Amino acid sequence: MQLRYSFRMYPNDPQRSALARAFGCSRVVYNDALRARETARTAGLPFVTSAELSKQVTAAKKTEERAWLGEVSAVVLQQSLRDLDTAYRNFFDSLKGKRPRMGAPRFKSRKDIRQAVRFTANARWKITTGGDLSLPKIGDVRVTWSRTLPSVPSTVTVVKDAAGRYFCSFVVETGQDETLAKATPEVAGQVGIDLGLTHFAILSDGTKIDSPRFLRWAEKKLKREQQRLSRKTKGSSNRTKARVKVARAHAQVADARREFHHQLSTRLIRENQAVAVEDLAVKGLARTRMAKSIHDAGWSSFLTMLEYKAARYGRGFHRIGRFTPTSQVCSQCGIKDGPKPLNIRVWECRACGAVLDRDINAAVNVAKAAGLAVSACRARVRPELVPAQRAEAGTHRDGQPTVVGIPSL
Repeated sequence: MQLRYSFRMYPNDPQRSALARAFGCSRVVYNDALRARETARTAGLPFVTSAELSKQVTAAKKTEERAWLGEVSAVVLQQSLRDLDTAYRNFFDSLKGKRPRMGAPRFKSRKDIRQAVRFTANARWKITTGGDLSLPKIGDVRVTWSRTLPSVPSTVTVVKDAAGRYFCSFVVETGQDETLAKATPEVAGQVGIDLGLTHFAILSDGTKIDSPRFLRWAEKKLKREQQRLSRKTKGSSNRTKARVKVARAHAQVADARREFHHQLSTRLIRENQAVAVEDLAVKGLARTRMAKSIHDAGWSSFLTMLEYKAARYGRGFHRIGRFTPTSQVCSQCGIKDGPKPLNIRVWECRACGAVLDRDINAAVNVAKAAGLAVSACRARVRPELVPAQRAEAGTHRDGQPTVVGIPSL
């Protein structure tokens, strides 16, 4: 499988200027190529191929208007053309129904909050012995390495996000990792997971994990920074500084949420041999009145982490259908009790009399629907006393009926 590893970069002032130049040249080449194809389409001419666009870029370097394109690595410009080809390919595939519907490629703006350039092996970039990232026509950039790469990457993408931070991103090919299996070879647990808002995750063994609500906790700071931004004059330097502060506040929330997802998903994969989840319609739920809380929870990214970590470490990952009535079926007797409003968190089964916690019961049903062997004992909140019938009361000793263990006179 392919995994992406991102590390924080700290370029100095000359290196930031060189990276800004690379971002700008890549954007100009992308827009020129897109304009050439759109002009040909409007005039009824054949589709301009990538080879022809590459020749036009080489010729543009020799002109006075585009001579500054030679100040950056040629690989960066060629990879910009590859990005345009990918955008067109995705657009055509969406028209054929091979992928979700998406729009045609659009022109890039120098005001875009995210900038990126990519270097391939032809650019002869390398990681120095001192741990710096050596990039052509940029220099040796200091990088904070949080872990070692599992294999040698062939490309590196340098990204500048909305908060003004720089990252180097590597995509590497990895096989199945056995380190987790060696660390916990005796794992035999199987768990079903029910995702929620009050509790982020409810496990079939009765464990409830509270939702951190990172966005809710940061709303006061975000509101204050957004108000300061709205008071700044448009086009001023102070407005640019205020925009970066807002972006950094949002980045802190996103980073904290991502770290929580990584820690929880790794813990679940380490402690269980198989994991079952429900295939939620997050896009539909995000159009309801609970949209902010649903986006704050980040269910989709969490499930994606669970899936790829299960595949990497040899664990089982199961998705059940979103229309499975996990909250309506009693996990004790299997009787469908019918739909219930969200304000009902504990309910009693009319068939067997079990008093069930709504979320734990749903997690147990998720595991059962996936075919996992889990115990439903933790789904019961408390056993309900069922009175015995009159004919069944007491015992019979030597053929004489008794009531509640007392011989009848």
